[in-house]
Amino acid sequence: MSPIRWTLAAAAGLLAATAANAQAVGAPDPLFQSDNILDVRIIAPLSTLRIDRPVEYELAGKFQFTNAAGETTELDIGIRARGKYRLQKDVCRFPPLRLNFKTSQTKNTLFHNLDKVKLVTHCQSSSRYQSVLLREYIAYRILNTLTDISFRVRLMRITYVDTDNDNDENVQYGFIIEHRERLAMRLHKPYLKIPKTRVSTLEPRYMNLVSVYQYLIGNTDFSPIVGQKGHDCCHNHVLFGVAGESIWSVPYDFDHAGLVDAPHAGPNPKFRLHSVKERLYRGRCNNNDYLGATFTLFTNRQDDILKLINEQDGLSNNVRKSMSTYLTRFYKTLGSERRVKREFVKKCM
Repeated sequence: MSPIRWTLAAAAGLLAATAANAQAVGAPDPLFQSDNILDVRIIAPLSTLRIDRPVEYELAGKFQFTNAAGETTELDIGIRARGKYRLQKDVCRFPPLRLNFKTSQTKNTLFHNLDKVKLVTHCQSSSRYQSVLLREYIAYRILNTLTDISFRVRLMRITYVDTDNDNDENVQYGFIIEHRERLAMRLHKPYLKIPKTRVSTLEPRYMNLVSVYQYLIGNTDFSPIVGQKGHDCCHNHVLFGVAGESIWSVPYDFDHAGLVDAPHAGPNPKFRLHSVKERLYRGRCNNNDYLGATFTLFTNRQDDILKLINEQDGLSNNVRKSMSTYLTRFYKTLGSERRVKREFVKKCM
């Protein structure tokens, strides 16, 4: 029996809508059609990037990977620092990067259709931060498991070669995030560059799914309708849509989530939370009719979600256990009518 008496028809409705959306969404670019770890080399003036952190200009570098035929392919790239919070030196000793590929060189390669892409980096050179990066990567993969209306990611084992320091090498995990313009192509909806929007413009079933997802991973560092001061909409969300139709507000950037548990993350003070691992539901009350069907979808995907953790290379057994326990608590909440009312029905916005 469901914890809040949703109907089977409503549950089937969301599942059918999810399947229809999956069929409507196009296939991702070649890089994102596999979840295997890709071994690459980035050869660049990395000390300059780490110390100066240029965001207005690019430095020249090389990007190497092995193609399907076993041959080494080398691409010219422009490389610069990016980001806001993680760009700060007191937060990350190594900044997030943006890689600028030359489309004339990537044609008919694994990196076909890639141009300017975000690279999520290790932030600090420690096993704790390696774990943090893999945890955030899994957070993206969880949303991919729930819906194709999400940013795809590709994990890489990167050998950084620092041309500023006698070609000193350092191996770290990193992952590339699908560019918003490429996601727009898959969704058949343009990226919207606007200052803000209203809840009433957002597709309600998808918004409910995303709200429950943010609760699942313990994230409160976002807004699906407004950006930070001086920035386009939205805070850690991107809008896709056309006039007269519902808008999809797609989330990204999960380093402040409890599932990720980054050392630099802290709870949002306006919500009076004691820890980033403390969950708070920020879904809209007028979308509560979709909660039951959304819970059914999450329950149906439970084994697939936990499998992401169990099969991820690079995680210690303690980290796997911690992540699995954190997600299992979410599913225990779904199984209790009292907890559902307390956590979702009474705390919706």
